[in-house]
Amino acid sequence: MESTVSQKLEALLELQNIDNSLDAIKKIRGALPEEVSDLEDEIAGYQTRVTKYENEEKDIEASIENTRVGIKDSEKLIKKYEEQQMNVRNNREYDAITKEVELQKLEIQISEKRIKEAYALIERKQEEVKATQERLDERRKDLEAKQKELEQITKESADEEEKLLKDREKAAKEVEDRLLKGYERIRQNARNGLAVVTVKRGACGGCFNLVPPQRRADIRDRKKLIVCEHCGRILADVDDDIEDENKVTRKIRR
Repeated sequence: MESTVSQKLEALLELQNIDNSLDAIKKIRGALPEEVSDLEDEIAGYQTRVTKYENEEKDIEASIENTRVGIKDSEKLIKKYEEQQMNVRNNREYDAITKEVELQKLEIQISEKRIKEAYALIERKQEEVKATQERLDERRKDLEAKQKELEQITKESADEEEKLLKDREKAAKEVEDRLLKGYERIRQNARNGLAVVTVKRGACGGCFNLVPPQRRADIRDRKKLIVCEHCGRILADVDDDIEDENKVTRKIRR
């Protein structure tokens, strides 16, 4: 049997009330979940940076070792050339060998300079690692404190939240799929999470724009689903305070 409009609105109101309670619990937690998530991302970034610096340091150390091997090779060549100089037959050969010796000595000087620069670079990398590690340690302490705070707040409301989630699952089943999808869409776009509201003091309970008297009468009759023409929220009922006030005012005037 298909539900009446009144039953559909009651089901939507029940779902909205449960979601309001869940939103209140989340509000108590405030920005803590986002802060925890941001700190986790920041820590992951620092860890990646430290790993990057350490890998770069290893690469520099490897290049230093290769440069040292090159220096040893140059020294061997110099020794070889100096031995050849002892057996040259003319000045031309002597000058050629001398030139090779000078080139190898120059290569050694350049290599030693590269090693010195590499060690300076390693020192800078180590300073960067140290500074990053200090920031990482600070952020880890901040994260630990935020996690404890969030855990405490979550623990205090865990039972209530679990019950509300079960109630929500049950209430959602009472709302037909088309309406449920519309409800979720409106909730997602609404800043305060309100998709179903009542008319209070003649105005929409979501955007507070005035609702015309005839439209309020239609809402009160609950013969069709009516949405606010300003914000698109579902108008489920009318609070008669404004009507009561008008009656009181008329009595006073008499």
